[in-house]
Amino acid sequence: FIIFQILINLIKKIMRIIKKNNLINILYNSGVTYPVSPNITYMWNFGSLAGICLIIQIITGIFLAMHYTPHIDYAFLSVEHIMRDVNNGWLLRYIHANGASMFFLVVYLHLFRGLYYGSYIYPRGIIWNIGVIILLLMILTAFLGYVLPWGQMSFWAATVITNLASAIPLIGNDIVVWLWGGFSVDNATLNRFFSLHYLLPFVILGLVFLHLFFLHEVGSSNPLGLNAVKIDSIPFTPYFTIKDLFGLVIFIIFFSYFIFFNPNLLGHPDNYIPANPLVTPTHIVPEWYFLPFYAILRCIPNKLIGVIALVASILILLLLPLISRNFKIRTSSFTPLRKFVFWFFLSDCILLAWLGGNVAEEPYITMSTFLTLFYFFYLTFFLFFSNKIDEFI
Repeated sequence: FIIFQILINLIKKIMRIIKKNNLINILYNSGVTYPVSPNITYMWNFGSLAGICLIIQIITGIFLAMHYTPHIDYAFLSVEHIMRDVNNGWLLRYIHANGASMFFLVVYLHLFRGLYYGSYIYPRGIIWNIGVIILLLMILTAFLGYVLPWGQMSFWAATVITNLASAIPLIGNDIVVWLWGGFSVDNATLNRFFSLHYLLPFVILGLVFLHLFFLHEVGSSNPLGLNAVKIDSIPFTPYFTIKDLFGLVIFIIFFSYFIFFNPNLLGHPDNYIPANPLVTPTHIVPEWYFLPFYAILRCIPNKLIGVIALVASILILLLLPLISRNFKIRTSSFTPLRKFVFWFFLSDCILLAWLGGNVAEEPYITMSTFLTLFYFFYLTFFLFFSNKIDEFI
């Protein structure tokens, strides 16, 4: 009984501290008493997993930066030094390299879950758009990071992607020279890429807090697509904390396979060859998470239109809150045609990724063209009209 009384008094003291301290009170309300719809499934785990991936990338990145040398003569050797000489350097690097793939995998699943359940529909449009901006910055950060090991794929990826800016009329070539810091991909390019790669994750972290702020303002969505009233909600802790922890354990097991058993599966063997400007790889391929966008870029013969399509393939996601302004049914679960078209769209993205990994020849280019057309039509016309037909029926 005395122990029980001591525990009660301790809890009371902790609660008084929480209520007096504004910052702790905000954290408590966000992570403990935050009201959530009771029917949220494991599909809602991907948001918290994405946050954990970001923290992993920032921590491992800081430690790797302590031993990395952003110089064209030493960058490749400094990565090998990390792998061979630094205590547990191999572990840090494999966590960071495979962590990027895990981060994108989790974010893509989070995005497709949002597409299926209508998380872009009012009043969550601002949350969706901040998420799209985070995705854009993730893509930029990942590209900059891919250049840093200064292997063959790193060098030629930097050359090919930065050259895309030359498609801009009149000022394109000047922009390329400005990006390079000279007349070719060289030391200045590597230095500025390293600086930006170090900076951008903290910008993403700030946007994540903004994303969470607006999420807690309007509340999480749910599988039924209904706005849960307070009386039907349950606190986030312990119910969904346990769900998130279970998802985290499964994720760590999956992640650990790549770190400890197959660390180079998602990489490219050519990146273990030091960068050589005189030897072009036979088949330049980006990381798997860029492949759908790479397929869209390659299938259009005109360079400028290809670049516009590449950028538009992500920016078009910002229009979804406007397109869905008058949607009466949020979730695809109750709209058969919209559900069917969604699964078709998911298959389309997977096929684009497969085509992006193949050589740029027929029939892959023609297939990519048709799939690219469907990609854009789905996010504009198909999504809107399929929903209208479902509502009419």
